[in-house]
Amino acid sequence: MTTVPDSSELHLPAGSTGRGTYETIIDPGARDGWVHTGLRVLALGRGESEIVTANSVEVMVVPLSGGCDVSVGGQTHTLRGRTDVFAAATDVLYVPVGSQLTVSSAEGGRFALATAVATTEHPVALIRAEDVPVEVRGGGNMTRLVRNFGTVGSFDGMDSLIACEVVTPGGNWSSYPAHKHDTTVDDGEHRESELEEIYYYEIQDAPDGGPGFGYHQTTSSGEDTEIDVLSEVRSGDTVLVPHGWHGPCAAAPGHAMYYLNVMAGPEPVRAWNITDHPEQTWVRGTWDELGTDPRAGDFR
Repeated sequence: MTTVPDSSELHLPAGSTGRGTYETIIDPGARDGWVHTGLRVLALGRGESEIVTANSVEVMVVPLSGGCDVSVGGQTHTLRGRTDVFAAATDVLYVPVGSQLTVSSAEGGRFALATAVATTEHPVALIRAEDVPVEVRGGGNMTRLVRNFGTVGSFDGMDSLIACEVVTPGGNWSSYPAHKHDTTVDDGEHRESELEEIYYYEIQDAPDGGPGFGYHQTTSSGEDTEIDVLSEVRSGDTVLVPHGWHGPCAAAPGHAMYYLNVMAGPEPVRAWNITDHPEQTWVRGTWDELGTDPRAGDFR
């Protein structure tokens, strides 16, 4: 049986793992059963900076709000950022394993550092917002928008890290059908990749400023991988998915839902191959007839 954290430890409320300038700290190897992936959310005030050492991990710097400069290897890269995660895609920066980087922000902001254990050093890479592949996925009230800045085939200059952003309009469902990637399968007709996954959430406020919410579900995919998570998620919450069927994720009506996905695993080849939940895969066949929700395009 795989050793994993107790299910009650997999939903990490906003601020519960923070320390110092970091609102969220999830490091690979720092908790039982969590091996490959990490996430830090760095909050900087006006004119502040933070030195980050990427020991044994590669890093993708993703501005959540505000812009920043990232200095690494004697060069400084400017990430123009955005007002918030619902506004648009953003510039991101890939930094290889073993680097020391300094993140600074003239106006202040919040910046996600998505990490994965790595051994091979790849070149620093700046990906501009206008070059991020964006796709509208699903149909009807299953429509969501995906910003593929760090997925397989979109950017492959990484060792093991896979990352993307998903925005789900209020009242819609995403990560649906539920799916899994917790074992290695290659039978010629179907492939599956073994990957841990982090879901970092932000939820759009109501027009009067009231906080929004949504739901995340993860369930067992086998007797030796017991897991049962059904959590109300709010801005700044993180859900860890060590294994199991994950999804659906539901955005409450009136509150768009954002999540940053961070994935990596033990396989020698970086790949993202999934298996749909057999009771839910049929919904894919309804998407064309339903058409896409035009609201998804508002978040490009």
